[in-house]
Amino acid sequence: MTKISRSSCTSILIGKAASLTGSVIIGRNEDAKTAWPKHLAFNQHEGVADNHFKSKANKFELDLPTTKFAYSSTPEWTDKYGLFEEDGINEYHVAMSATESAYSNERVLAVDPFDEDKGILEEAMITVVLPYIKTAREGVKRLGKIVEEHGAAEADGMLFADRDEAWYMEIGSGHHWVAMRIPDDSYAVVANQLSIQEIDFDSDSFLFSTGIQEFVKQNQLWPEDKAFNFREIFGTQSDSDLHYNTPRVWMGQKLLTPSVAQEAQSFELPFIRKPDRPISIQAAQGVLTNHYQNTPYDLTNPKNRANATFRPIGVATTQESHLLELNGDRMYHWLAMGIGGQSVYIPFFPQGTIVPTMYKYGKETYSPNSAYWVFKLASTLVDRDWGKYGRLLANVQTQARQKVTKIRHEADLALEKAESEEKQLEIVNEANKAMANSAIKLFQDLNAQLITMQTADSPLKFQMDPNL
Repeated sequence: MTKISRSSCTSILIGKAASLTGSVIIGRNEDAKTAWPKHLAFNQHEGVADNHFKSKANKFELDLPTTKFAYSSTPEWTDKYGLFEEDGINEYHVAMSATESAYSNERVLAVDPFDEDKGILEEAMITVVLPYIKTAREGVKRLGKIVEEHGAAEADGMLFADRDEAWYMEIGSGHHWVAMRIPDDSYAVVANQLSIQEIDFDSDSFLFSTGIQEFVKQNQLWPEDKAFNFREIFGTQSDSDLHYNTPRVWMGQKLLTPSVAQEAQSFELPFIRKPDRPISIQAAQGVLTNHYQNTPYDLTNPKNRANATFRPIGVATTQESHLLELNGDRMYHWLAMGIGGQSVYIPFFPQGTIVPTMYKYGKETYSPNSAYWVFKLASTLVDRDWGKYGRLLANVQTQARQKVTKIRHEADLALEKAESEEKQLEIVNEANKAMANSAIKLFQDLNAQLITMQTADSPLKFQMDPNL
């Protein structure tokens, strides 16, 4: 049996009436390894006569439609263990992010276990779903059908969005799943737990696997006279949750809804919350980059490390952090390579055809020609002394954000005036290149400055005689 590798991510979903600009936004930190580069890819529309997917991570395989829609993605630097495309937006303005790893309880798995050998897992989900859907709801249904027919290899949460709706889908056992439409005026923060609560089987805001109610009833997994609560029936409430998962949800809700007082280790944190104020894309970034700063749980403060209590949202194992924003005709694939809080989110046009050069490169060992490694090097150098070097990083991040946001804004205005598809594509590709290059150059200069400054940090220092 193949051993399934699992990531430990944090996700956010924002309804269009809850966001500052009327955008539908979904996003996630992809957390797995401290040194495992990601690339950016723009996959083009194509016809494939014999379109068959075969996973390299296990024995899952699937026949696919012959037409593939264009879509952006962030694959691994190597496909030896599978593609792990993780996130993207397709030509029909549908966004998908997969997955938020979760855990199911032993009661459920005793009667419907995961099929780690042949079931679908994270590695395959973007590849077999995103290029073949035209709405978020259609994405949920397509993946749900695959789970029911082929089985699932693991408990996962998947994010879907289009210009009108955001959906969160959870796989709770080998063949059963649910999905909930995020209310337009609300948001959700998810952290490695099955999180969807009460299911209204008569509402079009919910989708679910065939026979899930009968499955629960026949196996006596929940009292018949109580409301069907997916989190309670399929999920866990462990000591690990109290330190690893629930505090991240608490922090996200504390940032976006500070008016509501909650306990960091409460099992009663709601799945859905309304924000105190409209959520900007910068506020969403603030959730995904948070490491409990200004609290006793912040591990960048050396005084807190000896008694580390809660797992932060932003951690060293973040390979990339993304926010997928859909606003009318505009699509934004916000991508931060490496640790989001020590990197910068670049609002790429997902409909591009030319990937900025340094976003195509990077292997497991450091190399200076890789966007991932440029940002990761800055993290590594700043980590030597946050107190001493953190402000330098923050200043560069501010400069980079201002530059890329301005370039993107000017490109959006130019697109409105472009008279042909060829001109539009030229604008998109040039903007993607300019945004990438401007951010990378600032971080390259920062890295040079940090290396130069740190030559004085050696312990082999002695007060030298100026005459010698």
